[in-house]
Amino acid sequence: MGATSLPTVASSRTWFRIKSSESLQANIDGYLFISPWLIGLVLFTIGPMIASFVLSFAQYEILSPIVWVGAQNYREIFTSDALFWVALKNTVYYVVGSVPLRIIIALTLALALNQKFRGTRLFRTIFYLPSVTSGVAVATVWLWMFEPTYGVINNILRLLHLPTPPWLGSLDWAMPSVIVMSLIYIGPMMVIFLAGLQDVPEHLYEAAEIDGAGTWMKFWKITLPMLSPTLFFNMIMAVINSFQVFTNIYVMTRGGPANATMVYMMYLYDVAFRYVHMGYACALAWVLFVIILAVTLVQYKSSGWVYYEGRV
Repeated sequence: MGATSLPTVASSRTWFRIKSSESLQANIDGYLFISPWLIGLVLFTIGPMIASFVLSFAQYEILSPIVWVGAQNYREIFTSDALFWVALKNTVYYVVGSVPLRIIIALTLALALNQKFRGTRLFRTIFYLPSVTSGVAVATVWLWMFEPTYGVINNILRLLHLPTPPWLGSLDWAMPSVIVMSLIYIGPMMVIFLAGLQDVPEHLYEAAEIDGAGTWMKFWKITLPMLSPTLFFNMIMAVINSFQVFTNIYVMTRGGPANATMVYMMYLYDVAFRYVHMGYACALAWVLFVIILAVTLVQYKSSGWVYYEGRV
């Protein structure tokens, strides 16, 4: 009995060693294949993040030596930097103004383009096209459209005998103008809504029609709950992206007039590349990271309205 079991145990150990060797080789091969991405991640993402976190506790102006100042940069941000609060207030204004409008318009377009009619694909392409166009080019076009004297918008208002605001040159109209301009970037959000709409089971609508439900009732009781995960995703991404708005502001207003459109990223850019206070700019970047993280966590905590199939 013992003699016959020895070869079996030995062969099992041999098989285990072979399998372990093959598994190790497979792991090595896998890491070799993804090594370019891993190197890029370490050099261009993780490395700069660690460096910026360290520099946020230092006074660093590129050409001068690094001076360790501890938490002084963070204390200055919250206690004596008035422009930080202006930039944060303007950013929140932009987020609150642009995100709901973009979601509503994108969802409305998705509902319309989810219908079967001739030219649907063409209209989807037209609405998505601005999202793949250079942000600088789009902002330049809108800068010309908002021009008070020769701009298209004010020319149309004159024809209608309506007031012609100075738009980007006005303290009251500058930020609303930038918010209106941001509505052109609804393409990706619209496409995601379209994907979510096409995933709603048709039999739910058929059952609702049998029960006598109208269009609005079907939207409120079926489409919106089934679309809530897609809506939640778009909301999260839109808020994160809106907190980091920069290109439109840089091209159209540079933060003016009188800091009326000085958003957070514009202020951070000025501190880093105009005044060359790199340590302070790194501290501002990490404060923004914490703010976005906190807002995102609050959104996740309040996501009880999101319907997931199979969740009790």
